[in-house]
Amino acid sequence: MLPFKEINVLDRNSEFHGVPTIKLMENAGEAVANVLEKKFDLEGKKILVICGTGNNGGDGFVAARYLSEHCGVQVALAKSVEEIKSGIATKNFARIEDELDIVESASNLGVLLRGSDIIVDALLGIGISGNVREPYRSMIKKVNASKKPVVSIDVPSGLGADLAIRPTITVALHDKKEGQTKENSGQIFVRSIGIPEEAERYAGPGEFVYYPIPREDSHKGENGRVLVVGGGPFTGAPALVGLAAYRIGADLVHIATPKNVHDVVASFSPNFIVHPLSSDKLVPDDIPVIQETAKKVEAIVVGPGLGTDAQTLEAVRSLVRKIDLPYAIDADGITAVAQDPTCLKNRKGVLTPHSNEFKKLTKSKMLKGLDGQIKQVASLGKSTKFTILKKGSTDIISDGKRTKLNQSGNQAMTVGGTGDVLAGIVGGLISKGVEPFNAARMGAFASGYAGDLAFRKRSFGMMPMDVVDEIPNVLKEFL
Repeated sequence: MLPFKEINVLDRNSEFHGVPTIKLMENAGEAVANVLEKKFDLEGKKILVICGTGNNGGDGFVAARYLSEHCGVQVALAKSVEEIKSGIATKNFARIEDELDIVESASNLGVLLRGSDIIVDALLGIGISGNVREPYRSMIKKVNASKKPVVSIDVPSGLGADLAIRPTITVALHDKKEGQTKENSGQIFVRSIGIPEEAERYAGPGEFVYYPIPREDSHKGENGRVLVVGGGPFTGAPALVGLAAYRIGADLVHIATPKNVHDVVASFSPNFIVHPLSSDKLVPDDIPVIQETAKKVEAIVVGPGLGTDAQTLEAVRSLVRKIDLPYAIDADGITAVAQDPTCLKNRKGVLTPHSNEFKKLTKSKMLKGLDGQIKQVASLGKSTKFTILKKGSTDIISDGKRTKLNQSGNQAMTVGGTGDVLAGIVGGLISKGVEPFNAARMGAFASGYAGDLAFRKRSFGMMPMDVVDEIPNVLKEFL
């Protein structure tokens, strides 16, 4: 069963992979008509197709066109033609406007229902919650009271809200939707509408349906605050993390870094709030100070640039055990938790290993075939209860229950620092309230796509900062 939002993900990813939404809508309407032809004797029958203003209504317009080849069809609009909100639905309405009997803002729906033999429900699509509003509320009540056979497209209108149509049949498009049962959807027929396998298997622009757009009245700090614990032997790593977190939309970035590199890290950007640690490396005595800073943030990125001193690794594990926030754990942070994965117990977040780091976490080599690697990553996600973002030519993202692949990016991204950029993007998204699995798949695609944009300009001379600079262009393109 698909969660409602995943349908929007698939629609956008299908477009990205060459199958436009208008083609999916055409296939959906034809599939609905085919089910009606098989389940009912349509000869001499009158069908009323009730359409809303969105894509579900567009599916209804297409279904009406196909059904009109076999029987009499009327189309009842919930509102006026001018209020059809979907451009694609508008195009399909134009194809029936002069061919079928169409009633706008159907106040006489009761009369139309009495004169019909079968009702097609294309009023409301997925994702409705709360109270159904007018005119849909009255229309749903009248349809239910009609006692006529009802065929709902994809989901019964109002499913998930306080009032829903009770159909005889539901034609579920691509897959059943979350919450659909025989009791609320009647007999369910699942029909393919041509969504390509790549749209479901690989991350793409569709993942951005999970991006939390800030409210117009939001204030500083309400859209993500990140703490980066990094630096020491490597000074650029925590800065790249922080810059990427800002570019993906975080409001504030705190960086806790060893005192000998504090000034260097701070010099990368005046946007950082940099906190010096007690010595020239992260040590367990620093944890109380980090705990105080952590009270000001929603997520922690730990590991980049820290080094692998034994005290530092011990401090990382202590930090994870003591601070109950979601994490993006990368680089030396992975080395630390690999030595004692029990520190991850009762924590959540994303681990971002490359192949060698994955070997440290699992004490086994990555298999050669992609299918085997997918099983390995899923197994680690299940055992740790973290989302695993295994980096490679094909990224593998899994929390043990769900798995997604990513192929954005290019071979120039082997340049040092691009992993820090990815960690910053993922950490920034988590700080904005994005659930770890969604942050990982969105982050993997965003990082790789930003790298692709940078490659067009810089070719093999690109640097990690070039990727950071392209992150806003990814947001502009896909939000």
